[in-house]
Amino acid sequence: MNTDLYTKRLHLRKMNITDSSGLFKIWSDPDVTSFMNIDNFTDESQVQDMINLFNKLSQENRATRFTIMEQESNEIIGSCGYNSLDFENVKAEVGYDIGKGFWGKGYAPEALSALIEYAFETLNFNRIEAKVSPENFNSIKVLQKLNFTFEGTLRKSEKLKGEFIDINMYSKLKTD
Repeated sequence: MNTDLYTKRLHLRKMNITDSSGLFKIWSDPDVTSFMNIDNFTDESQVQDMINLFNKLSQENRATRFTIMEQESNEIIGSCGYNSLDFENVKAEVGYDIGKGFWGKGYAPEALSALIEYAFETLNFNRIEAKVSPENFNSIKVLQKLNFTFEGTLRKSEKLKGEFIDINMYSKLKTD
Protein backbone atom coordinates (compact mmCIF):
# COMPACT_ATOMS: atom_id res chain seq x y z
CA MET A 1 0.00 0.00 0.00
CA ASN A 2 2.00 2.93 -1.30
CA THR A 3 -0.74 5.51 -1.32
CA ASP A 4 -0.61 8.90 0.41
CA LEU A 5 -3.68 10.14 2.23
CA TYR A 6 -4.61 13.79 2.72
CA THR A 7 -7.04 15.54 5.05
CA LYS A 8 -7.75 19.22 5.53
CA ARG A 9 -4.62 19.67 7.71
CA LEU A 10 -2.67 16.43 7.44
CA HIS A 11 -0.58 14.39 5.04
CA LEU A 12 -0.31 10.67 5.82
CA ARG A 13 2.42 8.86 3.95
CA LYS A 14 4.03 5.48 4.29
CA MET A 15 6.75 5.57 6.92
CA ASN A 16 10.36 5.70 5.78
CA ILE A 17 13.79 5.86 7.40
CA THR A 18 14.05 9.62 6.89
CA ASP A 19 11.21 9.94 9.45
CA SER A 20 13.27 8.42 12.25
CA SER A 21 14.38 11.62 14.00
CA GLY A 22 10.87 13.12 13.92
CA LEU A 23 9.31 9.91 15.19
CA PHE A 24 12.03 9.51 17.84
CA LYS A 25 10.86 12.79 19.45
CA ILE A 26 7.41 11.24 19.77
CA TRP A 27 8.25 7.64 20.66
CA SER A 28 10.86 8.64 23.25
CA ASP A 29 8.16 10.39 25.30
CA PRO A 30 6.87 8.08 28.07
CA ASP A 31 3.51 9.90 28.06
CA VAL A 32 3.00 9.01 24.39
CA THR A 33 4.13 5.38 24.72
CA SER A 34 2.38 4.67 28.04
CA PHE A 35 -0.42 2.73 26.29
CA MET A 36 1.63 1.46 23.35
CA ASN A 37 3.13 -2.01 23.20
CA ILE A 38 6.63 -0.49 23.26
CA ASP A 39 8.69 1.15 25.96
CA ASN A 40 9.68 4.71 25.19
CA PHE A 41 12.68 4.60 22.89
CA THR A 42 16.07 5.77 24.12
CA ASP A 43 17.94 5.63 20.80
CA GLU A 44 17.00 6.61 17.27
CA SER A 45 18.17 3.22 15.97
CA GLN A 46 15.14 1.68 17.74
CA VAL A 47 12.90 3.86 15.56
CA GLN A 48 14.76 2.74 12.43
CA ASP A 49 14.26 -0.89 13.46
CA MET A 50 10.53 -0.22 13.98
CA ILE A 51 10.21 1.48 10.59
CA ASN A 52 11.96 -1.47 8.93
CA LEU A 53 9.57 -3.88 10.67
CA PHE A 54 6.53 -1.87 9.56
CA ASN A 55 7.82 -1.79 5.98
CA LYS A 56 8.41 -5.56 6.01
CA LEU A 57 4.83 -6.14 7.27
CA SER A 58 3.57 -3.75 4.61
CA GLN A 59 5.35 -5.66 1.84
CA GLU A 60 3.69 -8.82 3.14
CA ASN A 61 0.30 -6.99 3.09
CA ARG A 62 -0.14 -7.70 6.82
CA ALA A 63 0.03 -4.12 8.16
CA THR A 64 0.80 -0.57 7.05
CA ARG A 65 2.01 2.41 9.05
CA PHE A 66 1.87 6.05 8.00
CA THR A 67 3.78 9.06 9.27
CA ILE A 68 1.38 11.89 10.10
CA MET A 69 2.61 15.31 9.03
CA GLU A 70 1.04 18.72 9.32
CA GLN A 71 0.58 19.91 5.74
CA GLU A 72 1.35 23.54 6.56
CA SER A 73 4.64 22.97 8.40
CA ASN A 74 5.55 19.48 7.09
CA GLU A 75 6.32 18.63 10.74
CA ILE A 76 5.92 15.02 11.87
CA ILE A 77 3.26 14.95 14.57
CA GLY A 78 2.62 11.20 14.95
CA SER A 79 1.88 7.95 13.21
CA CYS A 80 -1.13 5.85 12.41
CA GLY A 81 -2.01 2.85 10.37
CA TYR A 82 -3.45 -0.57 10.04
CA ASN A 83 -1.94 -2.74 12.78
CA SER A 84 -3.35 -5.71 10.92
CA LEU A 85 -4.93 -6.18 7.52
CA ASP A 86 -7.23 -9.19 7.11
CA PHE A 87 -8.19 -9.42 3.44
CA GLU A 88 -9.93 -12.77 3.92
CA ASN A 89 -12.36 -11.31 6.46
CA VAL A 90 -12.24 -7.80 4.91
CA LYS A 91 -11.31 -6.04 8.12
CA ALA A 92 -8.46 -4.07 9.63
CA GLU A 93 -7.30 -3.01 13.07
CA VAL A 94 -6.21 0.63 13.39
CA GLY A 95 -3.74 2.28 15.73
CA TYR A 96 -2.41 5.80 16.17
CA ASP A 97 -0.13 7.98 18.26
CA ILE A 98 0.23 11.75 18.37
CA GLY A 99 3.10 13.76 19.85
CA LYS A 100 2.17 15.34 23.18
CA GLY A 101 2.55 18.89 21.86
CA PHE A 102 -0.26 18.17 19.40
CA TRP A 103 -2.75 16.57 21.78
CA GLY A 104 -6.25 18.03 21.97
CA LYS A 105 -6.20 19.59 18.49
CA GLY A 106 -8.31 16.96 16.73
CA TYR A 107 -5.43 15.44 14.78
CA ALA A 108 -6.05 11.83 15.87
CA PRO A 109 -9.69 11.70 14.71
CA GLU A 110 -8.73 13.55 11.51
CA ALA A 111 -5.98 11.03 10.67
CA LEU A 112 -8.13 8.07 11.68
CA SER A 113 -10.99 9.31 9.49
CA ALA A 114 -8.68 9.14 6.46
CA LEU A 115 -7.70 5.54 7.33
CA ILE A 116 -11.33 4.54 7.81
CA GLU A 117 -12.44 6.12 4.53
CA TYR A 118 -9.59 4.43 2.64
CA ALA A 119 -10.38 1.04 4.19
CA PHE A 120 -14.09 1.26 3.41
CA GLU A 121 -13.97 3.00 0.01
CA THR A 122 -10.74 1.76 -1.61
CA LEU A 123 -10.02 -1.57 0.09
CA ASN A 124 -13.77 -2.29 0.32
CA PHE A 125 -13.37 -3.54 3.89
CA ASN A 126 -16.41 -4.29 6.02
CA ARG A 127 -15.05 -3.69 9.52
CA ILE A 128 -12.49 -1.55 11.33
CA GLU A 129 -11.39 -2.56 14.81
CA ALA A 130 -9.57 -0.64 17.51
CA LYS A 131 -8.22 -2.18 20.69
CA VAL A 132 -7.54 0.21 23.54
CA SER A 133 -6.65 0.02 27.21
CA PRO A 134 -9.66 0.91 29.40
CA GLU A 135 -7.46 3.56 31.09
CA ASN A 136 -6.59 5.27 27.80
CA PHE A 137 -9.37 7.84 28.10
CA ASN A 138 -8.05 10.12 25.33
CA SER A 139 -8.02 7.29 22.80
CA ILE A 140 -11.49 6.19 23.85
CA LYS A 141 -12.72 9.77 23.28
CA VAL A 142 -11.27 9.67 19.74
CA LEU A 143 -13.12 6.43 18.98
CA GLN A 144 -16.37 7.73 20.47
CA LYS A 145 -16.05 10.92 18.42
CA LEU A 146 -15.79 8.76 15.28
CA ASN A 147 -18.86 6.71 16.31
CA PHE A 148 -17.07 3.44 16.99
CA THR A 149 -19.15 0.91 18.91
CA PHE A 150 -17.82 -0.45 22.21
CA GLU A 151 -18.12 -4.24 21.93
CA GLY A 152 -16.73 -5.30 25.28
CA THR A 153 -13.64 -5.93 27.33
CA LEU A 154 -11.19 -8.69 26.51
CA ARG A 155 -9.97 -9.69 29.94
CA LYS A 156 -6.20 -9.92 30.44
CA SER A 157 -5.88 -10.43 26.68
CA GLU A 158 -2.60 -8.66 25.91
CA LYS A 159 0.73 -8.04 27.56
CA LEU A 160 1.76 -4.44 28.09
CA LYS A 161 5.13 -3.72 29.64
CA GLY A 162 5.31 -7.29 30.97
CA GLU A 163 1.83 -7.42 32.53
CA PHE A 164 -1.42 -8.85 31.22
CA ILE A 165 -3.99 -6.10 30.73
CA ASP A 166 -7.63 -5.83 29.79
CA ILE A 167 -8.36 -4.47 26.32
CA ASN A 168 -11.55 -2.74 25.20
CA MET A 169 -12.68 -3.69 21.70
CA TYR A 170 -14.28 -1.05 19.52
CA SER A 171 -15.50 -1.42 15.95
CA LYS A 172 -16.97 0.49 13.08
CA LEU A 173 -18.76 -1.21 10.21
CA LYS A 174 -19.05 0.04 6.66
CA THR A 175 -22.83 0.08 7.18
CA ASP A 176 -22.62 2.24 10.36
